[in-house]
Amino acid sequence: MTATMWICIAVVYPVSALMFRLRYRHAERIPATGPVLVVANHISILDPLACARLVFDSGRLPHFLAKESVFKGFAGTLLRGAGQIPVARYSSNAHGALDAARADLEAGNLIVIYPEGSVTRDPDWWPMEARSGAARLALTTDAVVVPVAQWGAQRVHDYHRNKLRLRLRAPADYLVGEPIDLGDLRAQVRAGRTLTGDLLRETTDLMMTRVRDQLAELRDAPAPATFYPRPARELPGDVSGTAA
Repeated sequence: MTATMWICIAVVYPVSALMFRLRYRHAERIPATGPVLVVANHISILDPLACARLVFDSGRLPHFLAKESVFKGFAGTLLRGAGQIPVARYSSNAHGALDAARADLEAGNLIVIYPEGSVTRDPDWWPMEARSGAARLALTTDAVVVPVAQWGAQRVHDYHRNKLRLRLRAPADYLVGEPIDLGDLRAQVRAGRTLTGDLLRETTDLMMTRVRDQLAELRDAPAPATFYPRPARELPGDVSGTAA
């Protein structure tokens, strides 16, 4: 483990412990070794802080894909040293981030990705339409794809209202699902099937439907039948994760 990763852990643990009362369901489903792609819904810019704790507490080190703009100054040096992956969204360099993520998975690491690409715009916090980057990684690697639903961080930072509600130990719940079986689709890709838009959409919707259903279980509420539409453009201040 690098020195910068130790620094990140030293920051994440006390801060997350003060901000959240973390409650996990089936955290043991995160494999202890080998490549893992964690796909999660996105409800707050604080999600990476709480989700990092979930991964740490499961005995793994998380690597996140995040907007290139957060990799500035000393913080950027720490993030890069800790194995986090910058993404230059809406540019040709976005595919370079996916290549880096693929190499990271092939090295046996764990990557957390938010397929929605930014905090959901759904007013009721259900997942919105997702990007295809997570599906590309899922279909072109041997990583175990683990769906994770999270709920609670939006109570501390409400993205929709741009409000930070400082409170101690806000409940934050995580439900880790069973790994998603992509064996047949991966075999088709290896046999020469092209990664078409339809295939990527099918895989993306498969993953996000699992996440959405788990979120419904966490919230004890019925999930909508469709995903909320993506915004036409990125909004100022959105410094959350991305699926390229």
